Amino acid sequence: MVERIEDLNLPNAVIGRLIKEALPESASVSKEARAAIARAASVFAIFVTSSSTALAHKQNHKTITAKDILQTLTELDFESFVPSLTQDLEVYRKVVKEKKESKASKKDSSTAENANASATAAAAEEPAE
Repeated sequence: MVERIEDLNLPNAVIGRLIKEALPESASVSKEARAAIARAASVFAIFVTSSSTALAHKQNHKTITAKDILQTLTELDFESFVPSLTQDLEVYRKVVKEKKESKASKKDSSTAENANASATAAAAEEPAE
């Protein structure tokens, strides 16, 4: 399990980047406020995870899915988050699928190139009659 409660906090760099993206450039956030936001975000993530785990367990699932998270958010009265999260999830899945297909096509083309090179090398090694 966790040795220290601070180990559950989200990385400060990530929180800082999110704060910077959410606020206008002229806004500044104190170190204490950043720490409070980081702690609140961590507590929220743990709360949603815990609630989703309970939901999955109730449905006899061992793995938490995106569907469990979205359902949990709705049950916790955070349904306003669901449409944008659903959209982001679709974009994420599309990106992952494209990366997988790209990797597979690169692998297929390198396999074909290796087969052609092997065939060429084998033909070159055959003695002439």
